[in-house]
Amino acid sequence: MLSYLLATLTFAGIYAMLALGLNVIWGMTGMINLGLAGFFAVGAYVSALLSILGLPIPLAAIAAMAAAALVGGLLSRLTLKLRGDYLAIVTLGFGEFVRLIAANEIWLTNGSDGISGIPGPFRAELTPFEFNALFAAITVVCVAVAWFLSRRLRISPYGRALRALREDETAAAVAGKPVRRMKVEAFALGAALLGLGGVLYAHFTSYIAPDIFRPLLTIYIFLSLTAGGTGNATGAVVGAVIVMGILEGSRFLEGVIPGLSGAQGAALREMVIGSLLIVIMRLKPSGLLAERPPRMPVQPGTTGSARRRT
Repeated sequence: MLSYLLATLTFAGIYAMLALGLNVIWGMTGMINLGLAGFFAVGAYVSALLSILGLPIPLAAIAAMAAAALVGGLLSRLTLKLRGDYLAIVTLGFGEFVRLIAANEIWLTNGSDGISGIPGPFRAELTPFEFNALFAAITVVCVAVAWFLSRRLRISPYGRALRALREDETAAAVAGKPVRRMKVEAFALGAALLGLGGVLYAHFTSYIAPDIFRPLLTIYIFLSLTAGGTGNATGAVVGAVIVMGILEGSRFLEGVIPGLSGAQGAALREMVIGSLLIVIMRLKPSGLLAERPPRMPVQPGTTGSARRRT
């Protein structure tokens, strides 16, 4: 049971990493990205292939993040003039494009059979429980670092400029902000975090296949960020943990309710997941941890009465 909980914690951390990547692209900059599964797949396949070829896992992970960031930057550069629904459609098509390449380029990805035997850190030397504990710790550390950097980015001048793009791109351009460059940079940064999520998944499960990277994953991550609080790094992590808790907790419904077939149990599980998320969004439309404007720095010598007057 403890090994299962550690595995669930690892998957929650992977979802949190994906939600943090989406938060940079959509929550902070306002660019809709429905191709999360594509960047997730890029990170997973690049790291898996390089590590199988003998490259150390940390170097393979860095290369995978760089590949995902490069692909994200190129996609953003090609879609700079697209907004709203049009950008969403293109990014959704990108995710399916990557999945179809993985399914058909057998010489590279082994097609629909997938890639197995992906190395994991000290997998051969550890018991399954010890490996789950180690990888859960690695995932928590990676998420903590990504969360800290996201928080620092949000309160930095660059982060304020990204939020200005989100609120009014024209006004930001008039104010002298390099809108095109910043959109490409934000997309690439978010894609790198999405790629890191793929790296963690590949080396934890030791197996990846095209069916894993379906659009349903994108829906779960959007739900995680929306339920936690769009634009808030802490909300992204909390929302991912909640969604993963609902996904895993609903598995036990089949054992509680007698007489359910496998298909009926799966359908009931989806109903429960949707219903609980609707309740959360009904009670907290802005998310459990809604974004709040960062406090403006207080100038030295400013009195409390002067601050109140302003």
